Amino acid sequence: MIVSCAPFRVSFAGGGSDIAAFYRKRRGAVLSCAIAKYSFIVLHPSFSATKYHLKYARAELVDRLDEIQHPILREALRMHGIDPGIEIVSIADIPRGTGLGSSSSFSVALVNALYAHRGIRVPKERLAQDACVLEIDRLGEPIGKQDQYAAACGGMNLIAFEPHGAVTVEPLRLAPATLAALEGNLMLFFTGSQRDARPFLAHQVAAIESDEAVVSRMQKMVDLAYEMRDLLLADDLDAFGLALHRGWELKRGISAQISTSLIDELYGRALAAGALGGKLAGAGGGGFLLLYCPKPAQARVRGALDALQCVELRFDWEGARIAFSQ
Repeated sequence: MIVSCAPFRVSFAGGGSDIAAFYRKRRGAVLSCAIAKYSFIVLHPSFSATKYHLKYARAELVDRLDEIQHPILREALRMHGIDPGIEIVSIADIPRGTGLGSSSSFSVALVNALYAHRGIRVPKERLAQDACVLEIDRLGEPIGKQDQYAAACGGMNLIAFEPHGAVTVEPLRLAPATLAALEGNLMLFFTGSQRDARPFLAHQVAAIESDEAVVSRMQKMVDLAYEMRDLLLADDLDAFGLALHRGWELKRGISAQISTSLIDELYGRALAAGALGGKLAGAGGGGFLLLYCPKPAQARVRGALDALQCVELRFDWEGARIAFSQ
């Protein structure tokens, strides 16, 4: 039996610049952190040596790869040449469609489990690369590359995307006191809605390809990712929180689909209660609301958003890993 896990992520700035439509025009960059919420893959030899037994939101028991309905599972098994006689179970700490990179965390955990099943250990960057090939190249998903690298590498990173397709990961080496204060000042609220990010991302790709004003706005978001990195390195956390607000204002201006009247109302309540900044995690439309809020104001913010579920946010520093193997 193999148990593989990969963390979800929270992106602070630069989201969308990891999409090929942008980074082929200009260098992209995202500032993000992995969080201690995980996608788990449990892999075990199946009792039936002639079947693929797959369990996620539904269950599949099939004879051939082509019969598998789950696209990521099907193509990952095909990439690794896995024969029938295997059982795979997927479990996650947080539901899909909530803006925390769940599909890529799933992909990274799955790829790592399949390598472990074959007795192969690969670097974390290879896990991220393979997950990108799986989701973007083989399945044609209109997504970027940040989630796969965040899930594979863990920690807090500035991830850069070069026009020729290369990805570089710059870990942030912050003082323990800075990390503890930042972690304590970040709040994560579930807005109650889940959504498929693909329509939002497809719309964003079309806007990047057709509207130079959108490209210019996204360049400002990339510049902000570097600025926010420098603020963290300088231990200027409240300025980081204010910059998070500026980034949300930039992101909202890309498309009317990114926010909703309800999200705007919730965010406004949080600011009025003492949060310095925040953003909607992921592509937009719903999911989790991330806030930077100094501790003295957090009780007021919780009261202002009392209808929402507050989820504890802790950083993950290990990235993708095999949690158990026997």
